[in-house]
Amino acid sequence: MENNNKKVEQLKQFTAKDEGQPLTTDHGLKLTNDEHSLTIGERGPTIMEDFHFREKMTHFDHERIPERVVHARGSGAHGVFESYGDASDITMAHFLGEKGRQTPVFVRFSTVAGSRGSAETVRDVRGFATKFYTEEGNYDLVGNNIPVFFIQDAIKFPDFVHAVKPEPHNEIPQAQSAHDTFWDFVVSNEETAHMTMWHMSDRAIPKSFRTMEGFGVNTFRFVNANGEAHFVKFHWKPVFGAHSLVWDEAQKIAGKDPDFNRRDLFDNIEAGNYPEYELAVQLIPQEDEFKFDFDILDPTKIWPEELIPLRKLGKMTLNRNTDNFFAETEQIAFHVGHVVPGIDFSNDPLLQGRLFSYTDTQLIRLGGPNFHELPINRPVCPFHNNQRDGYGRMTINKGRVAYGKNSLQNNTPHVVTQNEGGYAHYQEKIEGRKVRARSLSFEDHYSQARQFWLSQTDVEKQHIINAFSFELGKVETIEIRKATVDMFARVDRAMAEQIAQNIGVTPPDESIQQVEDQQPSDAVSILKNQVPYLKTKKVGIIVDTNSNLEELVTPLEKEGVVVELISDKQGRIGQREIDHTLETASPVLYDGLIVAATFEGVVPNRKVQTFADEIFNHYKALGYVSVESMDKDYANAPGVVTGATEFVEALKKGRHFDRTDATG
Repeated sequence: MENNNKKVEQLKQFTAKDEGQPLTTDHGLKLTNDEHSLTIGERGPTIMEDFHFREKMTHFDHERIPERVVHARGSGAHGVFESYGDASDITMAHFLGEKGRQTPVFVRFSTVAGSRGSAETVRDVRGFATKFYTEEGNYDLVGNNIPVFFIQDAIKFPDFVHAVKPEPHNEIPQAQSAHDTFWDFVVSNEETAHMTMWHMSDRAIPKSFRTMEGFGVNTFRFVNANGEAHFVKFHWKPVFGAHSLVWDEAQKIAGKDPDFNRRDLFDNIEAGNYPEYELAVQLIPQEDEFKFDFDILDPTKIWPEELIPLRKLGKMTLNRNTDNFFAETEQIAFHVGHVVPGIDFSNDPLLQGRLFSYTDTQLIRLGGPNFHELPINRPVCPFHNNQRDGYGRMTINKGRVAYGKNSLQNNTPHVVTQNEGGYAHYQEKIEGRKVRARSLSFEDHYSQARQFWLSQTDVEKQHIINAFSFELGKVETIEIRKATVDMFARVDRAMAEQIAQNIGVTPPDESIQQVEDQQPSDAVSILKNQVPYLKTKKVGIIVDTNSNLEELVTPLEKEGVVVELISDKQGRIGQREIDHTLETASPVLYDGLIVAATFEGVVPNRKVQTFADEIFNHYKALGYVSVESMDKDYANAPGVVTGATEFVEALKKGRHFDRTDATG
C-alpha cells in the first residue's frame, strides 16, 4: 500500500490540468492563434519561421512508435502505370510524355483512424497512395478515396486526428467516428461540414480497394517545358466503377472477416484478376485562379467535374502481390514532396503543412534519415548527394569528400540546369505580410455540402440520414447531438429534422437558414455512375448431394465469377470439393447466393434461411433452383430469381435497392 501511495504522489507531479488554462507552446509561450499557419499573405505559402506549427506537427508526427499515427491499417501491391499519350503540353513529367510509356508503381490502400489490428470495413476515409518509380526519381501521389478533407489548414490536423482517435481517458472506441470527441470537433469547426457529408455517405464504406476511387485531395501544379502552369487535381477512376457496402453488412463483415479488403485485393491479384485504375486530372490555367465562386486552393472544396472536366492520362494495373508484407507494405514511405520536374505545389494550406509532416513522420517511424535506402523506397534511377551516416545507412560511399562546393572531387556531385533535367520550382510572385489568417474566400463552409446532398439519389440520401442517426446515436452528450443537428440544418433542413427525430433531440432552431441551392454534380454520386460487372464477383451456392452442380456453376465461371460451394458438412459432391460449411461461411462475404439444397435436418434449414435473409436484406442477388424452392416471402422481389441466366443478370446489376422490404 505504501509503495502504491508513493507511486500516486509521483504521478501527480506530472499531471497537468488543462481546463481553463491559456494555450501555450511546450515551452510555455502563450499563443494568440491556433487556427492558422503563418503565411505570406492570406493565400500565400506557409513559412519555416512558424515555430508553433513545427512544434505542434513534430509532436503529432512522433506520437506513435512504431506504427503510423494515421493510415496504420493498410495493404499494398505492385503494378505498372502506362501513359495514354503525350501530355507534354501540360507537364514536363517524363512518365507522362509518351504513349505507351510504362512506369513501375507500388500502391498502399489504408483506413485512417484505426490501428494496425482494426477491422477494414469500418466507416472511415481510405488512403490511396501511389509511388511511381520514374526515370527522373520517385514521384508519390498521396491521396484518399474522398476528394476533400475535414480541415483547411494543416496546423489543425493533430486536433482532428486526436478527436477521431479513441478517446484518451479509456482508449475507446477503436476505428470509429461514432463518439463524442469527433462530433464535438465537427460542430466546433464548421469547415468540416462538406467532408462530413462525404463521410456519412457510402463513400466511407467502399466494397473493396478494387472498386474505390482515389483523389489527390490537394491542389498541385503542372508545369510544361515552356514554363506554362496549370493548377491540377488528381483522380483515380477504377475500371469496375465505385461500389460500396451497406452499413449493416459492413459492420458484420468487420466481425466475420476483419481482413476483408486486403484479402479481396490479395486473392484477386493471385488469381490474375488485376485491379485497374485510370489516372485523370482536372486542370485550371494559372490565369483562371480566381474565376470560380469557390477558392481552388481550399482543400474542403471540390472542383465540380461539370465545370472542370477530367482529362485521362493513363491506366494503372496492379499485377503483383508483396513478397513480404512488413518489408514492403509497412516500410514504404510516402511523401507529397517527392515530385519530378513538371509537378509542383500550390499554396493550399493543407498541402503546405503536409510537405513538412511526411518526412518528419518517416524519421521517427523508420528510425532515421536513410529510409529512402530501404528496397521498397529506393528509386530506380541513380542517386548521388553528400548525405552520409545515420541510422540504417546502406550505401558505402567511397572517397573523402562529403560536401559541396569542393575541388578535391571536381565539385561533384554537382547541380544541373533545368534543361538537363534539374528540378526548378515554379516562380510564383508572392507579396504580403506575415500573418496567421485565412482568406475570406475560404469561409463558405456549406454551399458544396449542400451541392453534395442535392447530387445524391434518394437511396443515397437515406443512407446519409441513417449514418448520421447511427453515429450521433452513439454520442453521449445531448448538447453535441443537438448542435450537430443545428449545424447540418444549414445543409438541408428536412434531412436535419429527420436526424433529430431519430436521435431524440429537438428539431433545428427556426433561426437557422439553409444555404442556397447549388447546381448538382452527378459525378459525386456513386449510384448515378454505376458500372455493372460480373468478373471477380463472389457467389456462394448452398448445395447438397442432390444438387446439379455443373448446371449451377458453369454459367457463372464462364463470366469470371468466383464460386464457392457451401454445405452442411465438408467433403466432395460429385467432382467438386465443398469450400465451406454453413458454420465457416458467412453470407456477408458474398455478392450473391444461390440456394440449391433442401436438408433433412431442421438446424441446417434454419441456417440456410439466415443466409437467404442476409443476402435479401443487403439487396444482393438471390437465386433458387425452382419456384417451388423459393422462399414465399421473397417471391416477386427484385433480384430474387430462378434460372442461371436470370441470376447472372441480377448479379451483374449489383444492389437491388428497389427491394423496399429489405432492412439492411
